[in-house]
Amino acid sequence: MDGRFTEEELAIAKSVDLCAVAESLGYTVKRIGKYHTLKEMDSIRIYNRSHWYRWSRQYDKGNNGGSQIDFLRVFCGMNVRDAVFWLLDFAGYRRIESANPKPLVHQVEKPREEERKEFILPQPAGDNSYLISYLNQERGISKTVIEWFLRTGLIYESRHYHNVVFKGNDKDGVTRFASMRGVFDKQGKPFKCDVAGNDKNYGFNVVNEDSTELVVFEAAIDLMSYMDIFTDFESNKLALGMLADAPLETFLGEHPQITSIRFCLDGDEPGRKAALELMAKYYELGYEVEDCPPPAGYKDYNEWLVATRLNCMDKKISVSDRSHI
Repeated sequence: MDGRFTEEELAIAKSVDLCAVAESLGYTVKRIGKYHTLKEMDSIRIYNRSHWYRWSRQYDKGNNGGSQIDFLRVFCGMNVRDAVFWLLDFAGYRRIESANPKPLVHQVEKPREEERKEFILPQPAGDNSYLISYLNQERGISKTVIEWFLRTGLIYESRHYHNVVFKGNDKDGVTRFASMRGVFDKQGKPFKCDVAGNDKNYGFNVVNEDSTELVVFEAAIDLMSYMDIFTDFESNKLALGMLADAPLETFLGEHPQITSIRFCLDGDEPGRKAALELMAKYYELGYEVEDCPPPAGYKDYNEWLVATRLNCMDKKISVSDRSHI
C-alpha cells in the first residue's frame, strides 16, 4: 500500500474527534470549561477536540502536544504513517476510487456511545516462542519467571503480530485491561499500546490475598524484573501503566487487606516526582509507604536486571578464561 497521502486523506485524519480517539484507547475523557482532559493524565489538555497539549512535559520537545497523529505517535508508539492509516480506518475511510467524494466523519461535537470500541483481547498464537525469546534474551527475564506468568495466564503471545499481551484482571479474575508490547523493535522504536476499549482503572497485577503488602511499578516488564531479582512470588504487585494512580485506587478497593505499599517507580525525574506525590497521598490515607527506586544509575528495574545478568555473564567468562591459564 502506498504510504503517501492525498490532501483529502490528511484532512480526514485531522478531522477525527480526538476525544473519541482517546476514549477508544481506554482513556476517560472529562470536560473542564472550554477544554477536555483525561482522568488518567490530568496534565493533558484537549482543545477543540482536535489538538492536545501536555503541561507536565512542556519542555519535552516532540512529546508535549500536537494533532491526533501526534497523540497516537506519543501514546501508542506509532510512526506518522501508521498513525494516519489508523485514523483513516477509525474514520471508516477506505482507499477506493469513487466518483462521489466521501464525506468527512467524526466531526461531531459530542462523541456518540457507539464510537466506543468493545474490549476484545487479541487472539493467542499457537505457542509463545517469540514472547519467551524476547523477554529472556532482550529483557533479561529468567525462563522461570516467564513460565510462571504464562502458567497463571497473565501474559501470552498474540497471533497476528506476536506482541506480548499483559492482562489486568479484577478481583474476580475477569480481564478488564490489557496492554501490548512488540517483540520486533523497528529502528529502535518499540511498539507499545493498550488494547482498545480497556478500562484504565485496572492494571497488570499479581494477587495474593494472604499478603498485606503491595509493590507498585510503572511498567509490566519492571514488575516481572523485580520478581526475578528478588525471587518474590509472595507479595501483591501492580503495574500502573502510567504515572496516574487510578489502577492503584481500584486495586486497594478490591483488596482491603493491603496495609503497606512500596513504590518502585522509575529513577528518572517524572518517576521520582510521582513517587513522592503518591507516597504523601497514601500515607495520609493510613498506609505504610516506602520509596524503592532502582539503584542509582539505572532508569528502571528492567535496566537493573539486564545489567545484573550481563555482569554475571562477564564473571563466568572471566573465571572460564582463568581456568585455562
